Amino acid sequence: RTIGDRIGEAKASGNLGNTLKILGQFDEAVVCCQRHLDISREQGDKVGEARALYNIGNVYHAKGKHLSWNTAHDPGYLPQEVKDTLQKASEYYERNLSLVKELGDRAAQGRAYGNLGNTQYLLGNFSEAIAFHKERLAIAKEFGDKAAERRAYSNLGNAHIFLGRFDISADYYKKTLQLSRQLKDQAVEAQACYSLGNTCTLLQDYEKAIEYHLRHLVIAQELGDR
Repeated sequence: RTIGDRIGEAKASGNLGNTLKILGQFDEAVVCCQRHLDISREQGDKVGEARALYNIGNVYHAKGKHLSWNTAHDPGYLPQEVKDTLQKASEYYERNLSLVKELGDRAAQGRAYGNLGNTQYLLGNFSEAIAFHKERLAIAKEFGDKAAERRAYSNLGNAHIFLGRFDISADYYKKTLQLSRQLKDQAVEAQACYSLGNTCTLLQDYEKAIEYHLRHLVIAQELGDR
């Protein structure tokens, strides 16, 4: 501010916002991220504007998750305050998405699609969540980003469960399992086995369910995860 560096001030405000978000001070975080957005717009900095929109979405997303942890429920059955907060997150991600499309930034589009999928899932809009996660998946494959691809499969599996499409869920979880083994991520492998165990139970394939749950148990023991 002293040297009149507006872009620098915008970036610093954005960084402050992200830090306050991590500290759980969501309302203060929004103020800082909004400052980042305002200055970026004033300076005609489209990249900064896109980043600020994404960050504000992140703050509302984190706030929504934080508020919903205090109440036990399935996705879609949310107190009004949580719904409103997640809806705001979704709106900012949408605005970010249209701007990064304009800028031709595919990687940023992938991030936006993933987060839109996650917010729609929490809101109980499972079909919308699936559409967004499919877009996320396509971009992850485009970039050869195996970790993002793995997350997309997992999220697609979760959403299909709530639509009662257990066989489709099982296919996505199997892909999650394959990739977690490729990535040598045992914790994620265990999670995939757990999801597959539950899905096989829903499909009434109890032998398979036992196999997956035993695998989950073995990895949990190996990792010393009580």
